[in-house]
This record gives sequence, structure tokens and C-alpha cells, in this order.
Amino acid sequence: MPQIMMRALYLPGNCTPTKVALHSPQLLGVFLLWAFVLGTIGSAENFAADQQPNIVFIFSDDHALQSIGAYGSKINETPNIDRLAQEGAVFLNSFCANSICGPSRACILTGKHSHKNGFLRNGNRFDGNQTTFPKLIQQAGYQAALIGKWHLSSDPTGFDHWEVLPGQGSYYNPDFIQMDGSRHRRMGYCTDIITDLSLDWLQDRDTEKPFLLMCQHKAPHRNWAPPQRHFDLYKESDIPEPPTLHDNYSNRSELLKQNEMSIRDHMMWRHDMKLHGKIEFPKHFKTEGRNGEYARMTEEQKQAWDAQYEPENQDFLAKMRAGSLSDTQILSWKYQRYIKDYLRCIAAVDDGVGRLLAYLDETGLAENTIVIYSSDQGFYLGDHGWYDKRWMFEESMKMPFLIRWPGKITEGSRTPTLIQNIDYAPTFLELAGAPVPPEIQGRSLVPVLRGNCEAPSDWRDAVYYAYYENDAVHNVPKHDGVRSERYKLMYFPRTREWNLFDLEVDPQELTSFHDDPEYAEVLRGMKQLYRNQRSFYEVNSAVIPETRGDDKNWKQREDLLKSRVKKGSDPVRLAFIGDSITHSWENGGKSIWEETFAPRNAVNLGISGDRTEHIIWRLQHGGGFSEIKPEVAVLMIGTNNTGHMMQDPAEVAAGIERILEIIADQSPETKVVLHGIFPRGRTELDEQRLNNQAINQRIRRFADGKQVHWLDIGKVFLEPDNSLSAEIMPDALHLSKQGYQRWAEALEPKLQELGL
Repeated sequence: MPQIMMRALYLPGNCTPTKVALHSPQLLGVFLLWAFVLGTIGSAENFAADQQPNIVFIFSDDHALQSIGAYGSKINETPNIDRLAQEGAVFLNSFCANSICGPSRACILTGKHSHKNGFLRNGNRFDGNQTTFPKLIQQAGYQAALIGKWHLSSDPTGFDHWEVLPGQGSYYNPDFIQMDGSRHRRMGYCTDIITDLSLDWLQDRDTEKPFLLMCQHKAPHRNWAPPQRHFDLYKESDIPEPPTLHDNYSNRSELLKQNEMSIRDHMMWRHDMKLHGKIEFPKHFKTEGRNGEYARMTEEQKQAWDAQYEPENQDFLAKMRAGSLSDTQILSWKYQRYIKDYLRCIAAVDDGVGRLLAYLDETGLAENTIVIYSSDQGFYLGDHGWYDKRWMFEESMKMPFLIRWPGKITEGSRTPTLIQNIDYAPTFLELAGAPVPPEIQGRSLVPVLRGNCEAPSDWRDAVYYAYYENDAVHNVPKHDGVRSERYKLMYFPRTREWNLFDLEVDPQELTSFHDDPEYAEVLRGMKQLYRNQRSFYEVNSAVIPETRGDDKNWKQREDLLKSRVKKGSDPVRLAFIGDSITHSWENGGKSIWEETFAPRNAVNLGISGDRTEHIIWRLQHGGGFSEIKPEVAVLMIGTNNTGHMMQDPAEVAAGIERILEIIADQSPETKVVLHGIFPRGRTELDEQRLNNQAINQRIRRFADGKQVHWLDIGKVFLEPDNSLSAEIMPDALHLSKQGYQRWAEALEPKLQELGL
């Protein structure tokens, strides 16, 4: 009996593999011929040009999963967004890589994590010269348009047409930046206008080409100004409060208590709460901010607005003046004002989704058009007492992803596959038949979509997350971590602590199990997974610029350095750059500095506690160096990278190399004395000393004898047996006055050699 061969084929129009029996060898040739024919007409594996699907990517801002019907919302309805779920698939474990507006968008465009695409935090400027998927999809024959919120500072690239909001944009009568750089104010409501412009472009496009439309809404971003047609939504009933609205932030990092994004303490009188006039109750409301949306309105719009809000406002204020409301009741009022406005904004987005779907249906485009609904991140709807995003908790780390692909995705699919916004770019490229560049870090979702919406056996087992906005609005500290199917591990550099969550037993993430003995093995495993993920994505904190502006002393010192280099008429000839060892020329080494370096008009740019990443930040953000362009710079940095985290020598060396690159770019004429990192620890086998020595072996190679001059003076601090004495380094790290004398004497010949 001939052998039967079974092959699972993914036939066009089916997400489920179809098994075909082949009797070898007789039918093998038939099978091969059939496979060849399928390939030539454009199977699901290879799209021919005339089969490239259109892509409509509808993208909102801050849309929480808790407020989407398809994700189980109990507080609102989203019938048009839900239609995508009914006719396509819902991804239940869709995550952003960095939960903040601009960085999330940069991750989507590039398919790379923030540390790779260079857009770490709002306020950065996106490098439009780098490879993005719209550029590549254009090369595959697509016409591409972006309409709506952009929020990346630079102009969009890779689009045949774009019209974007400046910055966050406005809800009422918004301005739009045109491709010629001009601005045009459009009267009406922003969400509706973005939908109108998207439909206009669809109607006017080149019908001979497949298209990518990125329709990107401002809503439901703060300050949640809804359209007039939805003013009455939820007016007659209250929205249920989330169970964690009164979270006290116990059993987790103390950093949670330092947040500045709570509904209780941080809602603004005019901007958020829509109250007019001077603040009356500063204990309960923030004074900053105005309702900029109200200021943009026409008189007719203002009248409609006041008719909606003022009766509620006056009723609330009367109760406040009478002292009849408790703190809990005041919080509840704030929550209702916030959540109802938020949900009304979402209702307008859902209206827009419905209009786009209706157009695709009416024009016959729906059959060959992939429609995706997503948002740049999730949002806290009172969960943990918060609004906003940023933290690595589920409510803001999760982002919606619903996709309809007629004939390819089984309708009503719900998949737990772990996906991330870095996956969007390779997905779009594969759908378009375009090559995926190797530098893209995400994975195409096409195999998942084709595979009955189930993850392939080699799919990822965790996602990596990193948030970089230290010292920024809302006071959420820098942190990163990994999230697997069941567990989540967060690391907070500010306090050097771990938090571990078991999402199966504690889905609301109210308790960290990092110090629970029963979770010791889980913690070890998750730490290893964390290291693996950082290695895989080439995360090196030593080269990622980081501010310490949350530290009052650091900020004061930075401000002092900036003012110091701007004083005086004599040009600075010599600058020292480093950490506490450099900083302390002003303490233990002060008299030696005054005698040896002050006559050369030297300046000390050291800050205690700095690592390479902090020096990079300071150099890039006006930390004093670019203004002075000294003849010689003395650089000694890296020991805190060792002492704080025992960082790999290759990573620290990369950080030092980046510092040298910035110095060369900002001041090409400056010669740099690159010190080897000074020895630390009492004995020659001290682990941290050995790590510094390994760093030195790498960084000495950066010297070219022209701009960078290597100088390793570590031996001058050591005793004959290579130990460090308390007389030279009292704590086996920082120098005594005698130690600074030795440093000055060892450095002097090199300074003279360089013309000082």
C-alpha cells in the first residue's frame, strides 16, 4: 500500500489549515504542479501585485480596553469598533513597548523599540530619515496617507499625502499642518474632521494602486472635550467606579505613592473639570491650566457647552460651599465628570469608525481591505486611582488591536497571542509583499492571522517594556520589565528594586511577590527572562540618555554647572567631566584645584552619582559643555555603572564611546584626556575593581592620539601589593586630599603635552 503523505495547506480565504492526502509517488507530481499554480496566481504566501490588500489603520489616542465592548466593557458600548471583532479577530494580549504618545507611534513606524528608534519620550524629535514601514510600502507600489495626530515633532515622511495636528492638537476648531508647512484651521469637531479628511482622500486617491490610510484621532486624549451630539450620553446615570479607585499603593514600590496623576489630587479646575472662574477649593483641585478648548469655541459652541456643564457645575459648587460633601464624595464627582467626558469622546471615535466601514462597504472596497483599530496605549479609567498611562500596569500597557481581513481571518476570533506595537511594521510590510529589513525588531503577525489566529510554536513567550520619562509630567519614574503569559516583572532604577506580579492570582496587580519565599524560583526565572529580553533587543542603558532631574540635589547641581559656564568673559580652556570623584575636586581636592587647574580657567562638570547615560543626557541637553568648547576635556566616568549594577564592561565601554562621539560633534577642536576608570575596592581581586579593569581594556582602544588621548593612572593610587589604602581612598572609591594630589601630578605632564 503506497505511503500517505499529509500536508497542511493554508488555502486563500481560510485561516484554518486544510489537510490534503497525497499518495506518494503518483500524486506527488500533481501536488507540486498544484502548489506551483497556486504560487503563480498569488497564494496566501505570495501576494501578486493585483492582490495586494488595501490597509486602513484607524488609530486613536489613550483608548483603554476597559472601554471597548469587544474587550468586555461594562461601562459603554462601541458598536462599530466591535463590528471589527465580530467580522475579524480581537487580540487579547496586545501591548505597547513604551506607554506614552510619541514613543508608541515611533515604535509603530519603525518596528523597533524606543532605544533603537531614538524617540524615548515626548519632546524628542523623530528622525524621519530612518527606515519606516510607510517608505517601504510605497516602494511596494502603495500610495500612503496619514491624517490626524502625528505628535513626533518632525514632518511625516514616507507618505504621498499627509495633514496632521500640531502637537496634541485641539478638539474644537483644530489647526492642521499642511504638507507645505502652512497651517489651516478647520471649523468643527476634530474627530469628525479627521474622518471627513480620510474619506475625502479615499475618494480622491489613485484607484489603480493599493493604499495605506492611517486615520489617527486625537480622541480620547486629555482634556476629554466631547462633541455636542454626545453631551446627553450618561447624563441620567452614573458610571460604576472601578474596584481599585481607592488604591493606597501598599505592597508595591513606594514610588507609586509619588505619582502625580491621581483623580483625587491632580485633576485641574478648568482644564479637566470644566469649571469656570478662579479656583475655589485648592485642597481638591489643581490650579494650573485653563480650558483651552473653551477658548477656541465660537459663541454658539460656548452656549451649547455651558448649557451642558453649568447646571452640573453650579449644583456641585453649591454643595461644596455648603460643606456637605465628604472627600470620598468629591472624588466620586471628579470621577464621574472625567469618565463621562472620556466615554463621550470615544463615542465620537466609534462614529468615525462606522462611517469608514460604511464607505468601504458602499464602494466595494471592503472585500480587499484590511481594517485595523488600535490606540497608542491603554489608559487608567480610575484604576489605581489614576488617569493617564506610563506605568507598566495592565491598564496602560495593554493596547487594543482588532483586525478584519475578509476571507482570511475566521470571524469572531479571539486570540491570547502576545503581540506588541513593534509588530505592526513587519505585518504591514508582509501584507504588502515588501521585504522586512533585518533591523526591525518586531515580528509579522501574518503567520498568526493565517494560522487560525493561533501563535506558531516558535512565537515569543514574553514582551519587553521600557518607559524613559524620568523627571517628567506626572512623576512616573523610569522603569522597564517583562510580561509573560502569567507573570510580570518590573525594575525601577531610581530605587534599584524589583516588583513581581502574578496575573493569575492577582489580576489587579495589588501585591508584589518579589520578596515572597514561595515566589523565589519565579523571581529568578523572570529575572533571567528580563536579561534575555534586554540582550535580544540590544538594550544597553549605558548609551540611553537619562536625566536625574527627579533628584533635587542633582537638578540644583546641573543648574549650577549651566550658570557656571556662562559666567565670566575669559574662555574656558580646561573642563573635567565625570561623577562624584570629579565632583569632589570642590571638596577634598579644592586647594589642589585652585593651585593647579584654576589658573588655566578650568571648570568642573562632575556630578556625584552620574553614570555614562547621565553624562550623555547632560551633553545633549545643554549641560554646560557645548557652550564652552574647551581646549582640553578630562573625562573619567563609568565606576557607577559598575557599582550600581555591575554592568557588562562592553556595555559601559559603548557608553563612554558615545560620550566621546558627542564631544567630537559638539566641539571638534577639543582634545580629550580619556582616563582609565580609577581602581576601587581594597584588594586586587575585588569584583568591582576587576569590572572596571575590563572596561579600561576596551576604552583604551578609543584613543587615536589626535583628539582622544589615553591616560591610565590607576597605579598611582595603589600600594606595592596593589591594595588601596584608607589614606588614599578612605572608602575604597573616593579620593582623599592626598589622592587628589596624586591625580594632579599624574595628569600634569599630559596637559602640558596638549598645550596647557
